[in-house]
Amino acid sequence: MDRRTAGSPAGGGHRALEWRSRPESPSAAVLVLHGGQENGERPPGPVNLPGLRMRGFVRAVQRGTSGAEVAIGTVRYRCRGWNGDRADAARDTLAALADLAEELGPVPTVLVGHSMGGRAALRAAGHPCVTGVVALAPWCPREEPYEHLAGRRVLMLHGDRDRVTDPADTDLFAARARSGGALVAGYRVAGSGHALLRRAGDWHRTTAVLTAGLLGLRGLPVEVAAALELQAQQEGGLALPLL
Repeated sequence: MDRRTAGSPAGGGHRALEWRSRPESPSAAVLVLHGGQENGERPPGPVNLPGLRMRGFVRAVQRGTSGAEVAIGTVRYRCRGWNGDRADAARDTLAALADLAEELGPVPTVLVGHSMGGRAALRAAGHPCVTGVVALAPWCPREEPYEHLAGRRVLMLHGDRDRVTDPADTDLFAARARSGGALVAGYRVAGSGHALLRRAGDWHRTTAVLTAGLLGLRGLPVEVAAALELQAQQEGGLALPLL
């Protein structure tokens, strides 16, 4: 059965979790997080372009997990911005994960986030339900914490023409996270920028494949699985092959 929640819980207030598809008895879950901006306390407007951009990813993940009992939701932000130490997007993601765990129990969950949503996914990935992250052109400041990612599988994709978030910062964060015990691999997406519009089909398909792989529904791509295995054995380095 496909069920969706209303935008806010009974009694008012903000509800961060919104289901896009929810089987009766899910055995796993995926949360999709859209981007935003560095600062901005207003709520996203009715025409929310960062949110619209992620609809293709939601559909791709739905197709990639078809036939499995996987609940797929999105995170609704209270604010458009990260807003410094408030880290509003990460707080909303943790609130959505708390609601998810309350409704479904401690099912394995993968976070898929773009830009600010990628930063929020990485920041919230210490939650007990989270087993993996797919970060798309993530915003990774040099001071971003990483220690909580120990034991998590983190897959990072970044376009080589991105002029909004720096691919080099993603590489640096990946190396730092690996040093802290995370298993990290990823792709450099040739010819693509921050908006994920060029080669959109490749972004969607690869995200769906990686998400299904992290949930154990299919094997991860050979090069990604090999990189993670080498890291688990403490023999290899970060893999960022071209996609």
